[in-house]
Amino acid sequence: MPRKKVVKQRGHRTHGWGSPKKHRGKGSRGGAGMAGSKKHRKTYMLKYARDHIGKHGFTSKIAKNLRSINIREVLKIAGKEKKIDLTALGYDKLLGTGEIKKALEIRVDYFSAGAKEKVEAAGGKIVSDAVIKEAVEEVVEETVEESPQ
Repeated sequence: MPRKKVVKQRGHRTHGWGSPKKHRGKGSRGGAGMAGSKKHRKTYMLKYARDHIGKHGFTSKIAKNLRSINIREVLKIAGKEKKIDLTALGYDKLLGTGEIKKALEIRVDYFSAGAKEKVEAAGGKIVSDAVIKEAVEEVVEETVEESPQ
């Protein structure tokens, strides 16, 4: 029966793993993830990940993260259709980049002034539920302010 590898390696200091520092297990890594980022890996952090440490800016409580789409992409999606519902497709806002030559009825919550201008110039229209909601809220606020208390 042939000798086992371990037995063959006896007397060869590192048992075939090269430098004595290699093959020590997980303890030779200096920690997992971002461990040591303020101690033994500080030079790495300063060189490659400067923005990781410290405070940066603030989180706005009123900002809306809207998923927007330009007119040129809408034309590609619409194809030969006359009506397109962007809210059903997951878009929140229509932007005005691109040219539109055919009349489209576009349903979307928000839109830019340029987008509205271009769609209406081509003979189409934009239907927006959000604009209606905002208008209703404004009217309600005005009536509340005018009513005697």
